[in-house]
Amino acid sequence: MNCKRFVLMLAMLLISLSCAATGFEFSDMQGKAQRLSDYKGKWVLVNFWATWCPPCLEEIPDLVEMYNSHRTGNISVIGVAMSSPTDTVKAFVKQMEISYPIVLGSDAIAAQIGRIDALPTSYLYDPSGKLVTFQVGMITRDAIENYIRAKSKK
Repeated sequence: MNCKRFVLMLAMLLISLSCAATGFEFSDMQGKAQRLSDYKGKWVLVNFWATWCPPCLEEIPDLVEMYNSHRTGNISVIGVAMSSPTDTVKAFVKQMEISYPIVLGSDAIAAQIGRIDALPTSYLYDPSGKLVTFQVGMITRDAIENYIRAKSKK
């Protein structure tokens, strides 16, 4: 595959991810219906994870801490629990004291944002709701906050 074709395919993928996410709709574990567009004005991290995933378990305390410290500010987190039974997720959320909204994930929910090839996978949206970056693999609070600080200075 030549370079121009690869760049075009990558651009199309990013555009499709961005378009798909504007309609991202879900119900959290409390049954509250929400949309990504409800979070306009905030940076939103959508984090796909599973209870059986070691790097996911490692990053969750950082995400909880970030969410709690920015709860009334400009950063929010939505956790999407993939491939775990509902009772297992509920017990895990309670044990880990996860305070941000948790969605019981499925392929249909994931498809609203993009392809999930590995866990954890995180998508970051700017305050206008535009996808600005994503990461396959573990992410940290420092990395997210540093990225947002750098983008906010521009």
